[in-house]
This record gives sequence, C-alpha cells and structure tokens, in this order.
Amino acid sequence: MLAVGSKFEMNRLWLIATLALVVALVIVAVAGDDDGPRENAPARADGSNELQVDASGWETDFSTHSVPLSQFQSGGPPRDGIPPIDEPKPTSQTDADEWLSEREPVLAVEVRRQLRAYPIQILVWHEIVNDTLGGRPIAVTYCPLCNSSLVFDRRVAGRTLTFGTTGNLRRSDLVMWDRQTESWWQQLSAEAVVGELTGTRLRVLPSQVLSWADFKRIHPDGDVLSRDTGVDRDYGANPYAGYDQPDSEPFLFDGETDDRLPPKERVVAIFTEAETVVVPFRRLAREPVVHTEAGGRAVVVFYKRGVVSPLDAPVIDSSRDVGTAAAFDPRLHGRRLSFERRGDAFVDRETGSRWDIAGRAVAGELAGERLQRVRHDQQFWFALAAFLPDARIEA
Repeated sequence: MLAVGSKFEMNRLWLIATLALVVALVIVAVAGDDDGPRENAPARADGSNELQVDASGWETDFSTHSVPLSQFQSGGPPRDGIPPIDEPKPTSQTDADEWLSEREPVLAVEVRRQLRAYPIQILVWHEIVNDTLGGRPIAVTYCPLCNSSLVFDRRVAGRTLTFGTTGNLRRSDLVMWDRQTESWWQQLSAEAVVGELTGTRLRVLPSQVLSWADFKRIHPDGDVLSRDTGVDRDYGANPYAGYDQPDSEPFLFDGETDDRLPPKERVVAIFTEAETVVVPFRRLAREPVVHTEAGGRAVVVFYKRGVVSPLDAPVIDSSRDVGTAAAFDPRLHGRRLSFERRGDAFVDRETGSRWDIAGRAVAGELAGERLQRVRHDQQFWFALAAFLPDARIEA
C-alpha cells in the first residue's frame, strides 16, 4: 500500500492518474492500421459531426451545434469533476494575507464599484466561479491549459444561467455547460456552440490580472474570494507543474499550432470589431510600454513584472516571474498621451504624471484621472491563434 504524506501528494497522484488515462485512451484510439478514420479517433479527418466523447446522462440537444462535434475531446474528469464554486464566500484582505503571497496572480473584477480579487491559486482547481458582484450575476472562469481568464455576465435572454465544467475540451480550451439548458459553451469565444442556446454569446466583463500586492495597493477596499469553497483542495499548490514552458506542446490540442510564436508564449490580445492585435510578453519584457493601433484605434499596452506564473513550479509562490500586461486608450479629454517607463511607474511625456498598471494617474498634474480600458485578455498564443487565426502580431 502506498502511504501518501499530504493532500498535495494525493491531488498530484490523482492528476497524474487522470493524465495517464487520457494518454492511454489517445494511444488506443490512434493505434492500429492506417486504412482510414478510426472509430474512437478524437477528431475525424472527414469532418464528421459524430461526437467522440461520452454523452450519457446529458440532456443537451446535440442536433444543434455551430462547430463539428468531432472536435470535442475528453479532458479526463467527468462532468463537474472539476467542481465549480457555486456558493463563493468573500473574505477580507487581512485574512487573505495569511495564505496569499505578494507576487501571486489574482484576477481583479469590478462591477458597479464593487471590487473582488479571485486568486488564481483557487481558480486553477475549480475553473468556474458562479458569483454575484455589484448586484450582477457573473461567471469568473480560468482555463489552466490555455492560461486564459475571462469574466462573463450570466444573464441571457431574461434568465440567469449557472455554469459547470463539461469535462471536455475543444482545442485544449475549457468547455462549460449551463444547468438551465445543458448547452455547451466555449470559454475563449464566450459562445454557446452546442445545444439550445447555440450561437448565443455571453457578455464579457472587464477584468485584470494583478499581483496580490498591486491589488491591495490599487484596491484597498476590495475583498477576496475565500478558500472556504466547500471542497478540499491544496490551494497554493500547482497541479500543472512544469506545464508553463513556451516551446512545449499544449496538452490535448488537436491540430497544428501557429508557428509565428512559440505555442505557450504569453500574449496580451487586444480586441476590436475590425481586428485582434497580439503583443507577445517577450517583447513587453524588453519594451514595457508599447504604443500600437487595433482596428484603427490607438492603444497603449503597459507591462509590469512582479507576477508569478500559476503553472510553473509545484508551489505557485515559488514560480518564476512572468509579469502582467494591460491595454488602454491613451487619449484623455481629447488629447493623446504618449507614455514611457520610468523606474517603477509609467509616465506620460506631456505632463510628467505617473500612472500605475491599472491605468490610473497616481501623481502629477493628471492625478486622479483614469485611462479607458480597451478590451483585452491574456493567454497562451496557441489558444488565441486556434480561435482567431487572423490575429495580427505586434512583434
């Protein structure tokens, strides 16, 4: 009998067993002769719409879908085997200081002036939080395999949805389901792709990845998602240790990766109706202020170090520093500002005012002003390129 000395080891063993099972299933699926498509292949070369994952117990309308059903792959755990948080409990910054280190990443969300930090060390174990903030029902989501965090308004056509994890992936990205219609939703596109609500899009709400230290400094009145989730997990441990290697291949990604950048290069993606523009973190590490345009709109991207990866070392707070980025409209009251990095602040050349990573002027002539946020998020390059292959890279 194997003696396991800690909950961390138990969780790691569970993950290793799950990954081994998935790999074994893939090997079985692709083994054999090469006479044609195989019955259990994860995706069919002929574009078949035949579902390749277990549909037993689902009441989803699989006859309605906007993507080939053959593109879905099992991620290993069953439906809600990665449990969403349905009854989130906020806690104080003082309490969170006991278990959050200064450089750990948190997802900062603001709705109607109510602010909350969602630690990635919790999201990596749950992937979805069904919450209410500022009186608005929201879903806070994180896909570890794509390193993508997005926040949605849960209201659709007059009703409020609650979301869970299907246990399936598409292009390595989290596929969610809603409990009201059992439709399947793609996290990165915010769209229902299977079932009754196919074609419906969720409204994406602003969010920002910050270090815990910066969240406290910028939002001293904000609260924090508590570790009291009702589920026993080793929060602070990383169940995907070693996954965050830029040149390594993504797990359970069916298709060719876009070789314009390494598959797991971190990027900040800027979204406009006309185009999506990507700025790689490798450029931002050299040039922490990048002025660009997206869809004819002026954009400035700020980059700051001091945020560790949640997907690197076995313990998150000992992981390497990867930094964080944010995108803003550089225009203020009809005047376009130009920025540069000076010391630990961003400074506009026009007035010499100092700005922080949240786009707020903290000192100088413009103190108290705030830049308008441009819709953006962060993820690994392979995931963004899989869903938006025409994205332009500002390398």
